[in-house]
Amino acid sequence: MHKTLGALGGVVAAGTALAAGYLVADLTGGPWPVDAVGVQVIDWSPGPVKDWAVRTLGTADRPLLRVGICATLAIVAAVAGVIGARGHRRTAVALAGGLGVVGLVFAIVSRSAAGSTVDRLLPATVTLVVAVLAMALVTRSPTRQRVAAEQPVGFDRRRFLLAVSAVAVVGAGAAGAARFAGGSGQELRARVRVPRPTDAAGPLQASLDVPGISPFTTPNAKFYRVDTLLQVPRIDPRDWELRIHGLVDKELRLSFDQLLERRLIERDITLTCVSNEVGGPYAGNARWIGVPIADLLREAGVREGADAVKSTSVDGLTIGTPLAALTDGRDAILALAMNGEPLPFEHGFPVRMVVPGLYGYVSATKWIVDFEVIRFRDFSAYWTDRGWSVEAPIKTSSRIDVPKGFATIKAGTAVAAGVAWAQRRGISKVEVQVDNGPWQPARLAPVDGPDTWRQWTFRWNATPGTHKLTVRATDATGELQTDRQAPPRPNGSSGLHNTVVMVE
Repeated sequence: MHKTLGALGGVVAAGTALAAGYLVADLTGGPWPVDAVGVQVIDWSPGPVKDWAVRTLGTADRPLLRVGICATLAIVAAVAGVIGARGHRRTAVALAGGLGVVGLVFAIVSRSAAGSTVDRLLPATVTLVVAVLAMALVTRSPTRQRVAAEQPVGFDRRRFLLAVSAVAVVGAGAAGAARFAGGSGQELRARVRVPRPTDAAGPLQASLDVPGISPFTTPNAKFYRVDTLLQVPRIDPRDWELRIHGLVDKELRLSFDQLLERRLIERDITLTCVSNEVGGPYAGNARWIGVPIADLLREAGVREGADAVKSTSVDGLTIGTPLAALTDGRDAILALAMNGEPLPFEHGFPVRMVVPGLYGYVSATKWIVDFEVIRFRDFSAYWTDRGWSVEAPIKTSSRIDVPKGFATIKAGTAVAAGVAWAQRRGISKVEVQVDNGPWQPARLAPVDGPDTWRQWTFRWNATPGTHKLTVRATDATGELQTDRQAPPRPNGSSGLHNTVVMVE
């Protein structure tokens, strides 16, 4: 029995330490030790492992990584608790301290959004101290009497349970306080008023009325998220500053309020992640408000020879973008608002980059704080260091939203529908093939612009049996979507999306 209680005590001690660290992380913006370890695991993971995680786990990859790290810590803590219950208190405390030191080391070396060294190290330091104290308390030996024949010297079940209960109460209090404190971050967004654009977008086009089709505008809560952070930065706009420097005539430093005072444009733009498989979910369309990047570059004065911009997020992640894509007339912006709201924390609040026509890993820097005009030959960015292409224009793609794969539908007139995109070029035609039959034109929603996806719908005569539907798109230049299958790495997937349905 004492082994079970010892294991329980170790887990409670570790949980209390993690709860205390989480509370401090939430208050300071520093990395929670679990997240510090997780970010480093992500950074150290081979490319194929990351690709598998995104492809297989989707948006559940981060929560599962956290669970895995916490489960590992719980196992080690349980072992430490058992060791302590057997009378080896110093060893148990040393193990707890060792886990805390590991968290502290990872907090030092991993990428973090913390604003200072103190903020970066404080959560891990508190976790370390609480882990040692909690383990010392639950393995305390207040008596040298044997309580039962099977129990080792020094084990007092009643005092042990009291100690564990006390530690558990502290842990629960820290967790509750962290939950309460975490909600206050929304006040940062609430203080920001969505600016009125100088150049507003036109009225939104009506979406096709087909159940299950992706709406023209993706709601913020459903917009895809792909990044490398476990702890989403919460930046106070009053503290935010963007530095524009490098191969420029004049360095600029801009506050959030100064951005709001500049010319603002409003545009509908579809973003796509390079990790998106054929027919995958990592694409979304939103209405953005922001400052044209070309205006800022014009003011800074780009020097001859520059061909790239290295943008850096608050956690230190770097992205390389072709300078031409920011100055060729497309609506590349520093976005401040998304679908009529301040940017959500998960999507880059308070400021992020949005560049039509490029995959996100070379253009869509979230939580941006640094903007360096540079040459491609003089630097390498986070993703290009990991085997992705330096330049990555978005490929023409199309997707079947309904019917879903292996759905059962009724015989007769049936409807297929979905979206297609070819940013910077636009979509001129979508066709659907039933089994091995001829390609037939789909009906398209009205054109909004070359930088947004376009909805389509197709009616067909569904006869009993199993059928395969395949879709392809043609961009506005007349180029047909390729049927050549390619994986996302190194510059985006290609191929035609299909779905199999059963008709009865």
